[in-house]
Amino acid sequence: MSELEQWEVSLAAHILRELDDVLTEQRALYRDLHQHPEPSMQEHQTAERIEAELGKLDVEVQRIGGTGVVAVLSNGDGPSVLARADIDALPLSEQTGLDYASQVDGVMHACGHDMHVATLLGAVKVLASNTDSWAGTYIAVFQPGEETAAGAQAMLDDGFVDKVPRPDVALAQHVMPTEAGTIGTSAGPVLSAGDSLKITVHGQGAHGSMPHNSIDPVVLASSIVLQLQTIVSRETQPGEFAVVTVGALNAGTTSNIIPDRAELLLNLRTYDDAVRRRVMASIERIVHGACQAAGSPKQPEFEYYDQFPLTDNDATVNAKMTDAFTSFFGADAVYETAPYTASEDFSRLPDAFGIPYTYWVIGSVAPEKYRRALAEGTVAQEIPANHSPAFAPEIDPTLEIGIQTQVVAALAYLAAS
Repeated sequence: MSELEQWEVSLAAHILRELDDVLTEQRALYRDLHQHPEPSMQEHQTAERIEAELGKLDVEVQRIGGTGVVAVLSNGDGPSVLARADIDALPLSEQTGLDYASQVDGVMHACGHDMHVATLLGAVKVLASNTDSWAGTYIAVFQPGEETAAGAQAMLDDGFVDKVPRPDVALAQHVMPTEAGTIGTSAGPVLSAGDSLKITVHGQGAHGSMPHNSIDPVVLASSIVLQLQTIVSRETQPGEFAVVTVGALNAGTTSNIIPDRAELLLNLRTYDDAVRRRVMASIERIVHGACQAAGSPKQPEFEYYDQFPLTDNDATVNAKMTDAFTSFFGADAVYETAPYTASEDFSRLPDAFGIPYTYWVIGSVAPEKYRRALAEGTVAQEIPANHSPAFAPEIDPTLEIGIQTQVVAALAYLAAS
């Protein structure tokens, strides 16, 4: 460990020495957020609660992007660090059995965004009460609408780049169903690009007893589903990553009517922009070809939506974070994670500034429970994953580790100024 790293570890330990008081506040906050989830871009009470917490501190607070909240903690000359937490919940009915389960029918924090809010707010509180120990600017971004890929863009459309100080680096973390107390980092693609696509194909309707009078869009759509499977199996080089999923095929209303159109809903995941463009082109080629072969009377229609950018961690920033976490938490707590096939819109914010970023994960499952499931090979069966109605991060030690990682990550830049 270099002298600089030793200094950063010592400073982080000094700043985090009184974390117990902050943890008491943040536990209560986390429970309250979990009980009162709000859907994407409707996080009004959540934003108000965040503003109320920030109002107790000497920070500049502003709304950006409707329900987005940004806190700027200016503390003299030095680097500028942006840290982001997402704040929206999911349209799920909670099945955790917790005494602080969601009180909102059909909505729950099934992806840990309530934990993200609590940990980032905790870090702001810690840094705000220790301004004599670091220098620079800390920008805490509480972003709405991550689940629908709308929030980051909404903030950018509302002038985010012009309304906050220009950061030198951007950071984000996410709770995952892995062992609490562990931290996963990775350089390069860590989350896939994600695209949803609605395809409408047209046929010619007829009575079910007279199929010869029709151009059947159900048969057409079914053939397209089968042909789409060849994009990954026959057009994608082995070793390259791509997923093409047909999540829905909708056509017709009753058994004896051949409809005049069918609708397919697709989801694509890729780690490489060139692969992404090729997959999209292949989809459109296959659909056009099938429609022409079927004699479709109208051209197919393509509507792309819920598009998530690739999350591609900067190697230098990731190495700096990995070193900082390893120095503070120990080598046993930090591991290199494989890329996840889930998607995020966080990278739109640093990309808008043209700055590097990194995104890491922290565990949220009680260590003994996770280790037992791992030993028995039953992790997938016994550990609820993100977006499950049974997903429930273990508050302790997840909350403490999450605040510590945010503070340690910030100090990797702000302590050196």
